[in-house]
Amino acid sequence: TSGDDQKGSRPASREGRKQIAGFFTPDMSLAMHMMARRQGRSLQALMAEAFNDVLRKYGESPVGE
Repeated sequence: TSGDDQKGSRPASREGRKQIAGFFTPDMSLAMHMMARRQGRSLQALMAEAFNDVLRKYGESPVGE
């Protein structure tokens, strides 16, 4: 299958976005999922906030979600 075929099946919410993934302990996963639920936000939104905080910490400009 070509990349063009796969691109057509991608949900519109993922257009123009790149996946960033990592492997974490079950405790970290649970803590982040629970925090997202308590805050009424998605895990993706919390991750974007955390990444922007790291960018700021090292003198870079945040880039949003």
